[in-house]
Parts: sequence; structure tokens; C-alpha cells
Amino acid sequence: MERTGYKTQYEKMTKTPIPRLVMTLSVPAVISMLVTNIYNLVDTAFVGRLGTSASGAVGIVFGFMSVIQAFGFLFGQGAGSILSRALGGKDREQASLNASVGFFSSFFCGLIICVIGFIFLDDTVFLLGSTETIAPFAKTYISYILVSAPFMCSCLTLNNILRYEGKAYLGMIGLMSGALLNIIGDPIFMFGLGMQISGAGLSTALSQIISWVILLAMFISGKTETKLSLKMAIHASPKILGNIAATGFPSLLRQALNSITTVLLNARCAVYGDAAIAAMSIVARISFFAFSLALGVGQGFQPVSAFNYGAKKYSRLRKGFFFACIASETVIVIGCAVLFAFSGSLIGVFRDDPEVIDIGTRALRLQAAATLVLPPCMVVEMLFQSTGRRIGASVLSSLRSGLFFIPALMILSELRGLAGIQEAQPVSLFISVPFFVIFALVFFRKLPKEDG
Repeated sequence: MERTGYKTQYEKMTKTPIPRLVMTLSVPAVISMLVTNIYNLVDTAFVGRLGTSASGAVGIVFGFMSVIQAFGFLFGQGAGSILSRALGGKDREQASLNASVGFFSSFFCGLIICVIGFIFLDDTVFLLGSTETIAPFAKTYISYILVSAPFMCSCLTLNNILRYEGKAYLGMIGLMSGALLNIIGDPIFMFGLGMQISGAGLSTALSQIISWVILLAMFISGKTETKLSLKMAIHASPKILGNIAATGFPSLLRQALNSITTVLLNARCAVYGDAAIAAMSIVARISFFAFSLALGVGQGFQPVSAFNYGAKKYSRLRKGFFFACIASETVIVIGCAVLFAFSGSLIGVFRDDPEVIDIGTRALRLQAAATLVLPPCMVVEMLFQSTGRRIGASVLSSLRSGLFFIPALMILSELRGLAGIQEAQPVSLFISVPFFVIFALVFFRKLPKEDG
């Protein structure tokens, strides 16, 4: 017999008008992204007060954090997509099984990253693109990130599971709590207690652990549709883990490529000094802040897509896709206009260094122009992953995250030097657009015309 709460949630996901449903699920995701990215920007600004090398260290460690996040998204998106379709098909036991396997696998993966990271600490910071002057700051900062790796990794998994259940507001509470504490903790630990770069690392680690506790409490207190069970995870068939990993692979691929491209970008920038690394790091943070608004809308679309696909409500899937494309593009146009108009001032907020501002201003304007094409591409990629189209989602992830960017960076940096480095990401984004259009057309041509 179905629980009343589950029946209500099912009706919400399959009967609420699409624009209202997508926006209801998007608002918590957008707020979470905003707060998290505000923290990232505040953290960058505070660390920037310690000098250009310290500011560059943030960019170095950001590449490593992308690795941790890659596995968090692997298990979170993989388990989330499957469990959402299971909930749409009214199979709550299967949904809980996938949630349990995803969560505990994520935490264990974070432990492995922690151990390996400490064993190869010195090699890691240089592998990430650090210079001799940046390395001491990067090693200090990354040590705290390693301690928090199991919590950071599984925290992302829990948040994705909540989003795919259609309860993004619960994830918002957990992420916002940690991010706000991080914003408060940075000045206290860095300057109040005189810990400097160590304070920034400690504040980040503590915020991740607190977010993890809050998100886990949502499941323990019975506020979710799925349940987490260690016993269920241990006795699960290896096929379950394989299915989660295969479904979440596009997210792992996307994050892994982001990490690789960050390392390559830092290595190419290192030729032009710490100012170039710091500038491109700041540009990445600012541009992602604008894109995160559109990304939040896309994240609101994902559970709508997966749930209604599982429930065979194909007409709602179509409506959700087109609405998400329009809404996310509207948001990004506004955000990118601000970035283009105030690029120099924005860079100066994070590092008052004329060379950093000069390098960052041009790069930010180019990035803002290119980011305009991202939202529809992102929604197509999310459509494929949420409906279990693993190969297509993997191809799209690689196209958006590095398949074109890596060769563009290598070629343009050789031909045009620092200017080429600034141009590589925008060029690669424009080249990828036609492929996303083709994939979307093929998907909807094959999707059943009538609801099941």
C-alpha cells in the first residue's frame, strides 16, 4: 500500500503544470548554487588579500576539488537518475536500493581519495599546475580539502538524490547552511585567529562536514521518499553499482575533463607567471557564478525529466525540455550582460593587481560572450542523462567539457600565446553547439508521440 506522502509526491511530479513544477524545483537549486558560488567568490577574495601566489593556489586546489566532485556527481547523478525513474514507475524499494548503494559508495570513494592524496601530496600540487611560489600555499590548503574529501564527495551525492526525488529544497537547506558558515568562518579563521591560508582550508573542511550532517539527517528523520541502509548497500548486487556508475559516468567524465582542463590551463598560464594563473582562476569563478543561475534551472528540469519519463508522461517531458531551455537562456543573457559591462571592476574585487586585472578583463568578456550558448546545450545533456541515455550523455559531456577545449588550448596557446589561452574556451564552446542540436533532434524523433 502506498504512503500518502509518496502518493502526493507522485501527483506533484506528474500533474503539476510544467512551468510551475520546473521553477519550483529550480528555485532551491538556484539559491543553493548562488550561495555556494558566493562562498567561492568570497573565499577567492579573502585569499587574494594574502597575495597573488596565494590567490593562484585557490585555482590550483579548485582543480583537485573538481576530482572529488566528479565522484560525488558520478554516484549522485547515477543513483538519482535511476531512483527518480523508479519512483515514477512506483517502485520505491528499487529507488531506496540505488540511493543506499550510491551514498555509501560515494563516501568510501572519498576515503580512498583522502588516503592517496596525502601519500602523494607533494607530487599532486605540481601535477595540478602549481609553480614553486604557489606550491607552499597549495599544499597547506589542499591538506584540509583531503580531510573533508569523504564528506564533500558524499554530500554532493546526497544533494543529487534529494533533487531527483523532487525535494530540492531539502538539499538547499544542507548546502546553504554549510556555505553560510564557510563565509563566516573565512575571516574568523584567516584573520581573526591569524591562520591565513590554513584558515581558509579549515573553514572549507568544517562547512563540508556540517552540510553532510544536515543532509544525512534529512534521510534519517524520514523526510525523504528513499531510505539509506548500509545493510542494503552491502548485500546489493554488483550489477546495481555498475548500473549507477554507467548512468553517472557522463557526470564523472564532465568533472574529470573540467579538472584536466584546469590543470592544463594552469600549466599553460604558468609560463606567464602567477598573475596569469590567478587571473584565469578568478575568471573561472566569476563566469561559473553567472552560469550557475542557468545551471540551477537545468537541475530543476532533471527530476521532472527522469520522473515523467519513468511514468511514461512523454508530453510533459517535451514541455519541460523546451521550458528549461527558454528559462535558462533568459537567465544567462542577463548574467552575461553584467559580466561584460563590469568585467574590469569584478576582477579588481578579487585581486587588486594591475596585471591580473588586465589579463582577467579580456578573458572574462570573451567567456561571457561564449557562455550565452551554454544553457540549451546543458539542458540537452541533462535530458540524455536523466532518461538513461548513457552513451549520448557521455558524448555530450565530453564535447562540452574538454574534447574541443583541450586541442583548442594547445593550438591557440602556441599560435597566440596568452591571448590564445584566453580565447580557447570560447572557441571550443561555439564549435560544440551543432552537435547538441543534432542530438536533441534525434532524441525527440525517437521519443514516443503518445503517453504510456
